[in-house]
This record gives sequence, C-alpha cells and structure tokens, in this order.
Amino acid sequence: MADASAIREHMEVIGADGVHVGTVDHVEGDRIKLTKKDSGADIEGAQGSHAGHHHFISLGLVADVEGDQVRLSANADVAVTFEEEESQA
Repeated sequence: MADASAIREHMEVIGADGVHVGTVDHVEGDRIKLTKKDSGADIEGAQGSHAGHHHFISLGLVADVEGDQVRLSANADVAVTFEEEESQA
C-alpha cells in the first residue's frame, strides 16, 4: 500500500489499466472519499444508480501515488465494484 499522507484533494484516481475512476475529495480513515460529481459512476461495468452520492475506495487498493494521480492495484471496472457508497440518513 502506498503512503496515504501523499494523497491530496483533487488528485485523479485511476485503475491499474489507466482508466479514470474518480477524483479525490479527501482521505477519511482507511479509505479515499471521491467527489460526488466525479465518482466513477459512468465507468463501463458499474452497476446501479450512483449519481449524487459520495463513493469510497479502500486505501488497500492503492498501488502508487505519483504526481497528481493515485493508481490502484485493480482495473477501473473492478475497483468500482469495491466502492462503498456513503449511507444516506
């Protein structure tokens, strides 16, 4: 796992295949919170209606942080299946 302290707001999150997954809102505990407007909901293979929700990616999926990109160890379509939606109260 890469150094979570290197992950910053507005960094691009990409899968191991180079496909855009989302944009970092911030790191929250042991996961990355993605911005609502760009949370990977439009990735081919994503299931269900994800628009308008924050999504989270486990820091355990982070392979590398370089420049303005967070690269995951899983391809984008697989990483989206591991996303956790923020519960709506």
